Amino acid sequence: MKKERRIFTPEDRLAILQEAQREGTTVTCRKYNLAPSLYAKWKSKYLSKGVEGLKPAYKRIDPELRALEEENERLKRIIARQALEIEFKSELLKKSPVLTKTRR
Repeated sequence: MKKERRIFTPEDRLAILQEAQREGTTVTCRKYNLAPSLYAKWKSKYLSKGVEGLKPAYKRIDPELRALEEENERLKRIIARQALEIEFKSELLKKSPVLTKTRR
């Protein structure tokens, strides 16, 4: 059975920390089904950086932006392949002898 990944906003995290101070860490962790280590991590980040420490450390990339970047990379590969073909063909033309018509 797969566990559902829960996402807590920074406001939720702050509310849980404040509730844990009032009602106790163990009770709050059981209420929200949190690991005590996760609570401790949130608390240490909050104490060191304040509310900014409770925000996620990673930046989410917009799916549309990611799709555009992938398309851009694909088009760059196509252009590079075409440039290589053109260069190869021009080298072949330079090396091949020119056939002249002979007059009879």
